[in-house]
Amino acid sequence: MRVRASGKKWGGIAAGVLAGCLSMSSVAPSATAAPAAAATEPTDATPAPGVESAKGKEGQAKKSGVVRAPVEKWRLIESESGPVNYYSLLRDSERSFIRGAYQPPHKKAVFGFEMPDSGKDKVKRLEWNWRAIKLPHQADECSPKKGDSPAVLYVTWKRMLKWYSLKFVWSATRPPGTICDRRRNPFVAQDTVVLRSGGPLGVWQHESVDLSQAFRKHFEDGDPHADIPSLIGIAVMTDGDQTKTESTGDYADFVFSL
Repeated sequence: MRVRASGKKWGGIAAGVLAGCLSMSSVAPSATAAPAAAATEPTDATPAPGVESAKGKEGQAKKSGVVRAPVEKWRLIESESGPVNYYSLLRDSERSFIRGAYQPPHKKAVFGFEMPDSGKDKVKRLEWNWRAIKLPHQADECSPKKGDSPAVLYVTWKRMLKWYSLKFVWSATRPPGTICDRRRNPFVAQDTVVLRSGGPLGVWQHESVDLSQAFRKHFEDGDPHADIPSLIGIAVMTDGDQTKTESTGDYADFVFSL
């Protein structure tokens, strides 16, 4: 059962995620994960260049100087979502996690976490675990009308009236390191970055991204001294609405290092 709570307003979606003022609603309480999606330890699958991959506790943020984004605090971003909330909170023997399980003909839905005010201007790094369970058929994030993914993580900043988003993707077809779908206008800047591709399916993978470095690389021409705007929040998306195929992905263990 999914319970819809009275909306909490926060900065919403720009360029596909987080711009404007919108309502958020809650998801189902924790439940037991299906056996087919049982968690396993992260492996050493090859990540995109410039993104660290860790095994076990390596690369995890220290207990001090971090902000965690517990999955219970995430909410549906209603202005960017269709009428069906296909995200749920599950638990296995090791962790609680968000599952996105898209089935056609639903419209896409986006699930987000608002960064607390105390950390918006201090974040340096983001770590998380995710896994692809089912790949959308013939999806391609860099091709029109095929841009579906089993797992996507948006990171969004805002400076004055302009919104900046990096869309980190687990792709069904594109190789890690691919950068595409660049969007630029006076109010929005967004790049799509492929971190993972294909299988193994059902296996947790760990990501560690230096957000300051990534922002400067994509939006400040690599200037190491460029100011970083406030980080507004992060969001996940599992979708298959363009290819009209099923798509499933899991997300967990989000930690910001300050």
